[in-house]
Amino acid sequence: MRAARVAVAAAATLLFLPATRYGFVQDDRAIIAANPAAHSVTAALRAFDQPYWPPPAEGGLYRPLTILSYAVDWSLSGGRAGWLHLMNAVWHGLATLLVMLVLTRWLPESGVLAAGLVFAVHPVHVEAVAGLVGRADLLVAVALLGAVLAARSHRWTAACALAAAAMLSKEHGVVVGVVILLDDWLQSGSLRVGYPRGFYAALAVLTLAFFGLWWHVGGAGVHDVAPPFLGASAGGRLAIAFPALWRAARLLVWPLDLSADYNPQVIPAYTGVSLAAIAGIALVAGVLGLAWWCRRRSPAIAFAAVVAALAIAPTSNLILPAGVVLAERTLYLPVLLVAAGAGLGVATLMSRARTLVAVLLVALVVCALSARTLERLPAWRDNRTLLLTLLEEHPESYRAHASAAAVYAGLGDAPSSQREYATAESLFAGDPHLDASYALWLLGRGDTAAAAPLVTRAQARMAHDRVVLRCRFLTALVHRDLVAARALADTAGRLVPVEQLWYRQQLQ
Repeated sequence: MRAARVAVAAAATLLFLPATRYGFVQDDRAIIAANPAAHSVTAALRAFDQPYWPPPAEGGLYRPLTILSYAVDWSLSGGRAGWLHLMNAVWHGLATLLVMLVLTRWLPESGVLAAGLVFAVHPVHVEAVAGLVGRADLLVAVALLGAVLAARSHRWTAACALAAAAMLSKEHGVVVGVVILLDDWLQSGSLRVGYPRGFYAALAVLTLAFFGLWWHVGGAGVHDVAPPFLGASAGGRLAIAFPALWRAARLLVWPLDLSADYNPQVIPAYTGVSLAAIAGIALVAGVLGLAWWCRRRSPAIAFAAVVAALAIAPTSNLILPAGVVLAERTLYLPVLLVAAGAGLGVATLMSRARTLVAVLLVALVVCALSARTLERLPAWRDNRTLLLTLLEEHPESYRAHASAAAVYAGLGDAPSSQREYATAESLFAGDPHLDASYALWLLGRGDTAAAAPLVTRAQARMAHDRVVLRCRFLTALVHRDLVAARALADTAGRLVPVEQLWYRQQLQ
């Protein structure tokens, strides 16, 4: 059976090997390819007190262990993207193995293997594994599940070290202490603490220390809010957040309509109560109710349901607005609930002497999921392919058209660029980044009249954004308001020091 588990983990790795031919896509470029801290172990260690997003980006966040893992890979491979993709596949294989080891406590071997297979090949993993910045989600899964297993073996120091590793890989790693406590409770069969209180005290200290460090180093990320939530009330935010959770559940159960973007109108910018929001509310209540109902009947489901809820909570936008409406990479750990459900179903069929039915169902599901994964993988080959796929599959995505506009602008195709900018604005007019980019393009063409309302709208929402500041500065120059231009140049130089030279050159 040990060999069977290793084989499942190996299959998880092999499925994603086609990605070793891919390059740096989207955020991979800023976080890895153009980030000196990700190019050597020494630089990564020196950057342990630096935010995840390197300057001049203002995304903040704090994921030093993820950056260190890139630095190790870069040093070993000389910066070859294929090697980093290979290591992502290996991390996914390791996570799959740990999923099976964790579920062994509650499921028979047939159920464990079925759960492992479903977790290994689920198509929603494509973004996390094929996109290199998804490494953070892979590392959290490995460290969190490893911490649970270490605690079960009473290896308290190792469990604390792995808990710290989960937190230093990505922010939602802070839930590891709660996950260990949950596992402890489910094992004891009652709401009592079985592990030493000193161990839980150490986990609490680690969590509080991480929160303090995260706020000090990467707290700027808390201000990186997805455009639909800018200026929205709590009710307005929830009107979008609950439909997004419903969409996430659909992707976990029926992963056909995958997308690299879930901003408007892939998920509509709802402004009030909708059927999708009601479904999302029911989903949240249902998952929590399921976890409570299964705590004794099926601890594997209870564990997986709570882990899924905890993993997605920081980016769910239910508590605070996050930088994304929904991203498939954030569903990496929540797939555990689907996998545990599949494992329980197979175990139930096997216990009723329906072995052939169980085997056929597993084969059918795994083959279907694997085929969808292999079909989806090529979308992440490079930026061009990803954008074209997004435009073809989701022409309602305003972000897709905004990106296409930037590409056409770089190619010098003004008519196509303006068409795409106009299309993006017609789909969603609530993004100050889009307003500023469109205005900057118009100013470059001397169309100050068309740019003016866009600059005004962007300024009202995000006055100190670097692109918005450029637009305001250029507008002041056009109107020969040198006093305002110099003031804006001083502000921009203070907020974005690397752009001081550009502003000085424009004032000469």
